[in-house]
Amino acid sequence: MDSPTVGEAMLGRVNDGLLPIGQFARLARLSVKQLRHYAALGLLEPAWIDPASGYRYYRTAQARDALVIGLLRSLDVPLPVIADVLSGGDGGQDTPGGGFAASALAQVRDDLEAELARRRRTLKSLERILATGLPGAEVTLVTEPPRPAIVVRDLAATPEDIGRATSACVARLLAAAPPAPALVGLFPLDYGESVPVAVALTGTGLPQVPGAGPEILPGGTFAVAAHVGPYDQIALTAHALLTWCAERGHAPTGPLREAYVSDPATTPPERLVTHLMIRLEDER
Repeated sequence: MDSPTVGEAMLGRVNDGLLPIGQFARLARLSVKQLRHYAALGLLEPAWIDPASGYRYYRTAQARDALVIGLLRSLDVPLPVIADVLSGGDGGQDTPGGGFAASALAQVRDDLEAELARRRRTLKSLERILATGLPGAEVTLVTEPPRPAIVVRDLAATPEDIGRATSACVARLLAAAPPAPALVGLFPLDYGESVPVAVALTGTGLPQVPGAGPEILPGGTFAVAAHVGPYDQIALTAHALLTWCAERGHAPTGPLREAYVSDPATTPPERLVTHLMIRLEDER
């Protein structure tokens, strides 16, 4: 039991506009466990914590942030991005759409629209595959010389994380790269639970990139196929290229190379050109 002094102080604070955590959770359509989790992350901290009981109280005005968090989480927006949206709303702005909050929310909208477009493209590809079968690819054999390169690496936690890891590698290279860099993605032929990812910057006069040293990309005979379309559907062309090698008895050796011909900043996804390359073991 609280002492009369503590109880009176608590009652006074509640009457000042504070709600117990359970009542606030009900109004915000969140669970008490969620509220505790968001408080631990610094997203939505209680307005007051009773020093005697540790019980948490929230102001009614905090319901806006609580509902914003719930709506953003329903869209699978990551918690760090939600923190950006919420912090923008407090930076001297009286309106939710002002300043940094509007910018952060605009980025959320752009990301969601890009993801929606990707899902639509994937559905169209699935419809084509189910109707007409897997696509083929025109494959040619070329001889490539060894090429000097700067290579940066990352680790994709799962095969679904490859896009994120690849983008992180590209960003590191672009920060130091010339205006029109020649970038080549390097991916293992066989995936494990995690996937090592690398991107190489090739050419002469290579810049220094923190954490990356000069390397040589091996030369040799390569089977090459052109992929025209979004990066998230490269697996279809990679399958066609690997099938071509298997049907002709060519032994591929990794990594699978993706030479990025188009600039995704200025080229629509459906028109992106990527050359897929697999080095073949020397026949003896």
